[in-house]
Amino acid sequence: MDVVSDAISAVHLGHPWFHRVRTSGSWCARLDPYDGAGFYVVLKGGCRLLTDGGASVSLGVGDAVLLPHGTGHVIADSPADPAVATQRAKPFEQWLAEIEPQADPGRDGTEMLCGKYWLDCSRIHPLMAELPEIVYLPSRIGGNLELRAAIDLLAGELDEVRPGSCMALPNLLDLLLVYMIRSWMAETTSGTWPGALGDPVTAAALRALHSHPSAPWSNDRLAAEAGVSRPTLARRFTALVGRPPMAYLAWWRVILAATLLRDTKETLAAIAGRVGYGSPYALSHAFEREFGTTPGRYRKQAAARVASAAKPATNRQTS
Repeated sequence: MDVVSDAISAVHLGHPWFHRVRTSGSWCARLDPYDGAGFYVVLKGGCRLLTDGGASVSLGVGDAVLLPHGTGHVIADSPADPAVATQRAKPFEQWLAEIEPQADPGRDGTEMLCGKYWLDCSRIHPLMAELPEIVYLPSRIGGNLELRAAIDLLAGELDEVRPGSCMALPNLLDLLLVYMIRSWMAETTSGTWPGALGDPVTAAALRALHSHPSAPWSNDRLAAEAGVSRPTLARRFTALVGRPPMAYLAWWRVILAATLLRDTKETLAAIAGRVGYGSPYALSHAFEREFGTTPGRYRKQAAARVASAAKPATNRQTS
């Protein structure tokens, strides 16, 4: 596994929820904050997004936007004063239900994909935590080619029901999330993790730790894997990641254990072996120190979170 895949897998719950919306005229809807990440992709027309944090962005054809922290926001047909927009906005679900079926959006209408990814925010990887309130990915010639391809494939699957759509849609939505995060990392001029993964030494060390978390790593062995001296690895890794290599590994092993407790029925002993602990007792002690609860209680709490997000992806088109 690589760091980005692991960071997403650690928090990802259930299947994405999504809609394809066609609308026209004057409209304004509000989505309250939630534990997840939201996205919009404009296929036709345009709209304006205003977040509770004060950010504002205009979206045109082909533009995509990710709200990685489930920020409350208003989305409307045209720019407006935030206070006015919030006042006239309808709750998002109510707005969807009230859109007249089969309405023709006409030349001035708007068509977009919108949806949510449910996330377990009890412990989030710092790569995900440092994503900005809004990841705005404008459409431009030659830019974000993988993201554009994923959007085209997703829109194509929504145009008609075809064999395998029930598997294709949720997987394309997950792919969309990966490509949006990857596009941000490629374009951002700030951020700890794009820098860490762009540094060959730190990236090699992270790749080794995430690929084989149960291996008997030491600073010397990891430095050899990265092809540098131990002091060089310690200096570069700590400066870019924010903690020494072995401290990061200890933290990641516990986070990985939490993911396995949530997503599998494996015993604590089996999980301990998979994440590099010599015994269930050793893992339980480290787990309680990090999470403030026992692995057993965490598994029960996680099961409830998974159940609440265990809704299948919905191919809902609202006109």
